[in-house]
Amino acid sequence: MIRFISLSIVTLLGLTLPALAAGEYDDVQIKTTQVAEGIHMLQGAGGNIGISTGADGVFMIDDQFSPLTPKILAAIGEVSDKPVKFLINTHWHFDHTGGNENLGKQGVVIVAHDNVYQRLSTDQFMKAFNRAVPAAPKEALPVISFNDKATFHLNGQHIQARHFPHAHTDGDSVLFFRERNVIHTGDIFFNGFYPFIDAGAGGSIYGVIDAAADILTRADDKTKIIPGHGPLATKGDLQNYHDMLVQVVEAVTPLAKRGLSREEAVKADPLKSLNEKWGGGFLKPDAFLGIIYQTIVDRNK
Repeated sequence: MIRFISLSIVTLLGLTLPALAAGEYDDVQIKTTQVAEGIHMLQGAGGNIGISTGADGVFMIDDQFSPLTPKILAAIGEVSDKPVKFLINTHWHFDHTGGNENLGKQGVVIVAHDNVYQRLSTDQFMKAFNRAVPAAPKEALPVISFNDKATFHLNGQHIQARHFPHAHTDGDSVLFFRERNVIHTGDIFFNGFYPFIDAGAGGSIYGVIDAAADILTRADDKTKIIPGHGPLATKGDLQNYHDMLVQVVEAVTPLAKRGLSREEAVKADPLKSLNEKWGGGFLKPDAFLGIIYQTIVDRNK
């Protein structure tokens, strides 16, 4: 899993896409996990996919990378003989939207928050990695966008998408399957390791903390949570993640208030008590601290 999480961020940044497309995707296997009746999680390379299946068709959450679309559709075909009707993107990053063009050409209706449409339809620049991301083709763009929340009524469920501002990005949507007690968080939640927070696209560690706290109020001990990355989770897992981020802010804020540079803050190693548990993902502790530090500095000016 960690290998393919690493692959996803590398590909997202466009660092080695040709080599990966030429061979490494061939080794990716799509793992399907039943989360609840009519709801499955698909894992491969990139963000975790959620699907709702039933008589009305397939409702899909995120779609990983373009070369994986045939494998993903084959995996969906193992649990449903219905076509994919709707695809919602939890945010704009390529490891969650890379299959949009393939699915859009097949007539799938793509939905996302207004800010996701804006970012996908225009050239972007990922400041954290000094990387330009070109606008997506027309077929990859959402044809429906919303500004706060949207509800999908199909397969005997009322699936609500809610926007959480300035969290992982400025366009994050969380999906609530109320009848099944399932939540898909997108990249607001990285289960078990430090998250990437895209401050250059409106993200903020404070917004992630607030979003996680809100989601916790909508969950109970039986809720199953599909995170953006990592294994299927419980409310307890999300609580631990929220508490970790609060501890990060508490540990780093004094350095920001002292006026330390990012390099000085990294050298001070303020997250050393958390790193063993949370630093084993694709974003190593120094990189995570470097990405979130300016946000904390700005909050404490």
